[in-house]
Amino acid sequence: MTPTDDRLRVLAVDDEEPALEELLYLLGQDPRVGRVLTATTAAEALHRLGAAGRDVVDVVFLDISMPGLDGLELARLLGGSAAPPLIVFVTAHDDFAVRAFDLKAVDYLLKPLRKERFAEAVRRADQLVRAGQGPRPATARRPAPGPGDHVPVELGGVTRFVPIADITYVEAQGDYARLHTRHGSHLVRIPLSTLEEQWRERGFVRIHRSRLVALGRIEELRLDGGNVTVRIGDRVLAVSRRNARELRDLLARHAAGAGRT
Repeated sequence: MTPTDDRLRVLAVDDEEPALEELLYLLGQDPRVGRVLTATTAAEALHRLGAAGRDVVDVVFLDISMPGLDGLELARLLGGSAAPPLIVFVTAHDDFAVRAFDLKAVDYLLKPLRKERFAEAVRRADQLVRAGQGPRPATARRPAPGPGDHVPVELGGVTRFVPIADITYVEAQGDYARLHTRHGSHLVRIPLSTLEEQWRERGFVRIHRSRLVALGRIEELRLDGGNVTVRIGDRVLAVSRRNARELRDLLARHAAGAGRT
């Protein structure tokens, strides 16, 4: 068997669960395929691919008809990154083929998928990656699909890109997170723990099991008896005891660094 490090790293994107499951089954049957990530929307796919270069993939198997940003629009965005992944479109419609190949797609598969035809698409992608015509080393790649350092969010079928620099704090809501800015809030399907890991270098710190804050947005730290809170704009947020000491240390270092500039 081919070593795991040499196998294709894949992102499968489809908003219909049966179609995504079929795609995952076929990918799992091919020995040339290694790690497989999934996304059910273009916004989720952008997050996967743009997560600080962590989730690097070689090829995206991509549906076209999806709510919000469609597959063709997503492929166009990915094509503008420094080292875009290879694209294989997987769709029930044959009338997008010309536009798909204009976007330099590796292949264009029609649903329902045929095993032999699917295997040929994997072979083409694998051949291109091995020839150095597609992504391979994770260390050489920090993909940044979308305009700058933004988070893709969906609202009413429209995908918007919220600048991370505008986010003041984040609250956990189950498997989702609510991003707060001065102008409102946005719900994204990203666990708080994932954002904590990815945004640590951007100055986001955990102050509570359900809350992250942007360190540079804290205007005031309050100590009232045994309770600790921070003020961000007109919001006062509780700090848990287990996070209070680390937060005070970080704020002190942040203030000292700002004083030297």
